[in-house]
Amino acid sequence: MSHKQVELLEGAFVISDAHYSHLRPQLLTLIKDIHSKKLLPTQLIFMGDIFDALFGEVPYTHKINEEMISLINEINRDIEVLYLEGNHDFNLSSVFINAKVIPLKQQPLICSYQDKKVCLAHGDFDVSFSYGIYSSIIRNGLVLQLLKTIDSLTNNMILKRLDNFLAQKDDCKEFIGFKDFIFKRHLEEYECDYFIEGHFHQNRSFSFRDFKYTNLAAFACNQRYFIVKSVNDKELLYEEQLL
Repeated sequence: MSHKQVELLEGAFVISDAHYSHLRPQLLTLIKDIHSKKLLPTQLIFMGDIFDALFGEVPYTHKINEEMISLINEINRDIEVLYLEGNHDFNLSSVFINAKVIPLKQQPLICSYQDKKVCLAHGDFDVSFSYGIYSSIIRNGLVLQLLKTIDSLTNNMILKRLDNFLAQKDDCKEFIGFKDFIFKRHLEEYECDYFIEGHFHQNRSFSFRDFKYTNLAAFACNQRYFIVKSVNDKELLYEEQLL
């Protein structure tokens, strides 16, 4: 399904890079608060890598994330859910059947907010040739079916080892030279007023000549999420932190 333009709503919650797993369960508190209507976002926007491992063709990854998946699908009955797939969670249209699922090939997603144009992306859409090949391979349905078969024959050994490996990664390290890296990516070609992405976990913003760039904080690092606020405010996104 193609999503050429989406309207961002004031009061939308934006969450990026939670890397949710049984070893990093912090996101569950926030999602339960939304589900119980303790918190009332107008829209829920996931910016990718919400799960540490969730693949559409691999049922084991559904099973270990069953509670979170169920809550998100139930929330989606009341509010719109946008899910930009990341490099840890993809091929999800069969998992979140009522959400607007945005695969990598449809990113950046062009959105409107009042009179502004906003580009949203997980962050790995403009990559090196070698990474592009890797991205295509890991999202390939046949490759994932093979992974599913091998993993089921080995009592999920592959995915359990992957889970332990991912849990040991340092997702919160500083990207040295990040500003120079961003300025070299020619994001101005998208002609947006705001360009917002995750993936790099840096929680930094830069002003280009014609637009504002924001790299979101990783929820996994500090339980920060963002709320879309009026453009009459200084920033488009207001930062909140889960207590």
